[in-house]
Amino acid sequence: MEECNNNRGGELQLQSLSSRSIPQQHSPSFRRRESKGSSNASFSWIGSNRLVLWLVLVTLWAYLGFFVQSKWDHYEKEQELKGFDFHLKNHQDSVVKKSSLFVDNEKVGVNNLLDIVLAKKRRSRRSLRSKLHGKHKRKLKVDGNFGNIEEKELEIPLVGPFGSMEDKILKLSTNEKGCGKCDKKSEFAQVVMSKSFVLIFHELSMTGAPLSMMELATELLSCGANVSAVVLSRKGGLMQELVRRQIKVIDDKVDHSFKTSMNAHLVIAGSAVCASWIEQYIEYSPAAANHVVWWIMENRREYFDRSKDVLNKVRMLIFLSELQSKKWQKWCDEESIKLRLQPAHVPLSVNDKLAFSAGLHSSSDAEKIDEKRKLLRASVRRELGLNDNDMLVISLSSINPGKGQLLFLESAKSVLENESFQDDNKMQNSSKVEDIYTLARRHHLRKLLPMMKDSNSNISSNTISSNRKGEVKQSLKILIGSVGSKSNKVEYVKSIVSFLSQHSNLSKSVLWTPATTHVASLYSAADVYVINSQGLGETFGRVTIEAMAFGLPVLGTDGGGTKEIVEHNVSGLLHPIRRKGNHVLAQNLEFLLENRLAREQMGMYGRKKVQRMYLKEHMYSKFVEVLVRCMRIK
Repeated sequence: MEECNNNRGGELQLQSLSSRSIPQQHSPSFRRRESKGSSNASFSWIGSNRLVLWLVLVTLWAYLGFFVQSKWDHYEKEQELKGFDFHLKNHQDSVVKKSSLFVDNEKVGVNNLLDIVLAKKRRSRRSLRSKLHGKHKRKLKVDGNFGNIEEKELEIPLVGPFGSMEDKILKLSTNEKGCGKCDKKSEFAQVVMSKSFVLIFHELSMTGAPLSMMELATELLSCGANVSAVVLSRKGGLMQELVRRQIKVIDDKVDHSFKTSMNAHLVIAGSAVCASWIEQYIEYSPAAANHVVWWIMENRREYFDRSKDVLNKVRMLIFLSELQSKKWQKWCDEESIKLRLQPAHVPLSVNDKLAFSAGLHSSSDAEKIDEKRKLLRASVRRELGLNDNDMLVISLSSINPGKGQLLFLESAKSVLENESFQDDNKMQNSSKVEDIYTLARRHHLRKLLPMMKDSNSNISSNTISSNRKGEVKQSLKILIGSVGSKSNKVEYVKSIVSFLSQHSNLSKSVLWTPATTHVASLYSAADVYVINSQGLGETFGRVTIEAMAFGLPVLGTDGGGTKEIVEHNVSGLLHPIRRKGNHVLAQNLEFLLENRLAREQMGMYGRKKVQRMYLKEHMYSKFVEVLVRCMRIK
């Protein structure tokens, strides 16, 4: 079509050219004919038939324009895909921009962290291993502009993600990758089939709420529902994944999203941050509140204050845990807010891909999956430069004060530097002794009991050490993510960097990994998971159940939903929030360092709990009651 239009334009130009006079003596065409002479008949013919020449030129120009335009379009689309982890063919070559950390061989001040590109292309396994062992490490020069810190060089090894390795070793089928295989016989499928839903995303970061909403949308689609998504902020990298999963994203402009929502059977908002949209939607159509369900995933008072004006207007609230629900209902009582219906509890679940990777789904190839997972573990640990005597402790989340990474590193420093914990309260020591006895009795870990005979000498400094013969204390290694996450707080990252710059022994034991959805490789390589959420604690902590699915014991704070998931001395060990919990977390790290059997037993119990309570079928069976009570009947 474009060529036809261009040819038509060429004909108009030719008509105008034909009416012009013969070229002047000094024109280019005249000079060309004069230089060639009359003996060259072919060039003379072209010169005398300028119409043909112009026609050829116009045709070539139109074709060239069409070709270049198509290349530009293709390039722009390709660049869009490159920014998203899911679509990279080789995740190990990904580039994470605007990092909180640093590049190879660059020395920069802490105050310039925002403008630094985090990772360059990784070259080879040998190159990475040499980096981890001291050659060509990434360095940061901490300057005097950040407090009164002495100028030092800090080595920051960035590793992963291991998406390509994970895919190559596990070789999951399409269904095993969690692409939304629906159980058509389930009650959930029967309720949602042929129904329409609008899901409200507050953002598109690779964090708990957006990921959970995306998986809910995928499940609804696979069960025959019609799903649209309203995205309030495109912050994050999930847009391309929504497109890949064929989740229709509608523009939130003027009243377009409101009109679409009015035609849906149910609207599900996925965060307290959606309060403003809900309020405007209800003002647009007051009756629409009857089919709005609000799945609140936050547990801080500031989020309650932001949303309190509309809490009693929506049909129903959904919470992730009973503790969260009680906290919000207490705040409602304080503000004299009466909810329309009793809130529902729908905890999150481990997605299908991770469940298959962890070997949780019953399968005739269960042993084969276990072998693949062991191979993945060995491969990733080799890439990380770890040996069998290293205990890898990981913490994967956005890096901000609420997640407590700095406090965790302070505890790890105490362990690595063999510091004596302050012995201000002798009752704490006796309590710890009782905890270990309880642990041994509950798990029938007879090998743990002999170590208590020397408790007076070993516990006097609040440091637990094993007396088992042949038992070698393992080395502590730490992996922190997610570098490059849009939810990271740069000032907090600066404080972590400055802390590491002052403790070289600790910094040599800390690795960093970029934000990624390929986490099966990291869980497989790890031995312990730490969730050190502060304040009121983690609302639920999806990473907690993911780690438990892979058989990892969890060290978590005793606040929020974590203590509903992690049973103290059974599937992990809990410690108090804030800095007062540092010495207890350090004790727990030391205990697991010296007791591999305890780690294995805790991991086994945690894995069984996930199988019993936190798989996809458990989550959606609880969603059914909400759907039945709240969906509009048309």
